[in-house]
Amino acid sequence: MDKILVVVDMQKDFVTGALGSAEAQQIVPAVVEKVKNFDGTVVFTRDTHQENYMETQEGKNLPVPHCFEGTDGWEIIPELSELSNGKKIFNKPTFGSKELAQYIKEEADKRNGELSVELIGVCTDICVVSNALLIKAYNTEIPVAVDSKCCAGVTPQSHNAALATMKSCQVQVA
Repeated sequence: MDKILVVVDMQKDFVTGALGSAEAQQIVPAVVEKVKNFDGTVVFTRDTHQENYMETQEGKNLPVPHCFEGTDGWEIIPELSELSNGKKIFNKPTFGSKELAQYIKEEADKRNGELSVELIGVCTDICVVSNALLIKAYNTEIPVAVDSKCCAGVTPQSHNAALATMKSCQVQVA
């Protein structure tokens, strides 16, 4: 069975920048190790905002400028920068990526469903859960998993709540 690893939003603004956290910084070595040793296809997502972000619904509810396209905070963290070179990167203007879910559906169709997907990254309780559920909705019969040791939430409590939500929606949590 072929495998896809989705590395969600491991960007400077979410690790050490505007929305960075100690929890996000702590998972970096495990994420790097997972990406280096993954036996399959690795893709990345990148939270991508424009200058009108503060006027959007997300910006009004999370009024912290972050991940503006082309800025330093938008970039993949240095520890993963080289590993992301040449990889497919989905720039997403919001929490989940319909394009990512569609890409995985197309890849699963090419393989007659012989595909599994694993997600890692930040934030467990926002973008990881959103993408895991979108992928599962588009691909109800393929295994979707999350490696909790390679994820960090806004808080440890919201991280655990997101893991519980994903588990209840038939996303495997390790």
